[in-house]
Amino acid sequence: MQTRRIGRTDLSVTEFSFGAAGLGGLYRECTGDSAIATLDAAWQSGMRYFDVAPFYGLGLAERRVGDFLRDKPRDQFVLSTKVGRLLHPVPEDKVPDYSYVNPLNFDVTYDYSYDGIMRSVEFSYARLGLNRIDILYVHDIGVYTHGAARNAVYLRQLLEGGLKALEALKSSGTIAAYGLGVNEVPVCLDVLRQADLDCILLAGRYTLLDRSAVAELLPLCEKKQTSLVVGGVFNSGILATGPVEGAHFDYMPATDDIRQKVAAMDAVARGMNVPLAAPAMQFPLASQQVASVLLGTAKPQSLARNMALVEHRFSAADFAAFEPFTLVAPELGDAPVRV
Repeated sequence: MQTRRIGRTDLSVTEFSFGAAGLGGLYRECTGDSAIATLDAAWQSGMRYFDVAPFYGLGLAERRVGDFLRDKPRDQFVLSTKVGRLLHPVPEDKVPDYSYVNPLNFDVTYDYSYDGIMRSVEFSYARLGLNRIDILYVHDIGVYTHGAARNAVYLRQLLEGGLKALEALKSSGTIAAYGLGVNEVPVCLDVLRQADLDCILLAGRYTLLDRSAVAELLPLCEKKQTSLVVGGVFNSGILATGPVEGAHFDYMPATDDIRQKVAAMDAVARGMNVPLAAPAMQFPLASQQVASVLLGTAKPQSLARNMALVEHRFSAADFAAFEPFTLVAPELGDAPVRV
């Protein structure tokens, strides 16, 4: 599989990469055997970049990814995890519902400070059982997750201390790159205007359907030489399932307006004799600012089905045919959208 470089670093990642949220039981249970089988399918497909986070299954996904990668040659894969949430143990009946089925017995505390990030990294080493992490993403900073008032506090923590921790880790050679891992464009602009990030993992905002990153973020990334890793290319599923009853967009049931847009896109794809998921997977890679497309699943067969779609080839004109049906995310208000 071809690779692309992360920012101005010497680190390169495969164009398609594996996102491990599903291995933590996101929305449905994932057994240990299924997790390892899915990771093996990703490896066999040629993926050599794996992304995880403490939040995924409240530590469970990090343990599973670490177990799988521990026996792999360390120079053959790239690993990223995230900072911003610290895990602390709680009784079994006090584990909050964060949409993970059978997670570990922990809860989270947000901490984007210097000390919080340093502690988070140490805890991740222990869960992973590995001695090197290549990329650290600041997880879910922004109004989308926290609302305006709380995010003002967290953003100050990050700008005044957290970024210094990340730069210290990079300068010492502990990590090779750092950036943000978020679901919104505004906080990317806020931070990138004040800091030179190597990369941004942006979920759902640079897809075939949602072009929120196009107007300001992509040009700023080009100016700053910051790479994008694009997650959520199916926009919570609707670009994979099509506009069926019960389809989800942005983690919620799709509205009639969204379903109509996707129905029109689906018709365009059928005119090309391809499933809509195929251009959805490949669209972000048409931009040279995109280093990798992150695909997340907890089923080997789903991963194999998605990777088969890479065989289709699309031109700029093909992608342009979908533009009349695209959208831009509405401006964020003061309240969080998704916790």
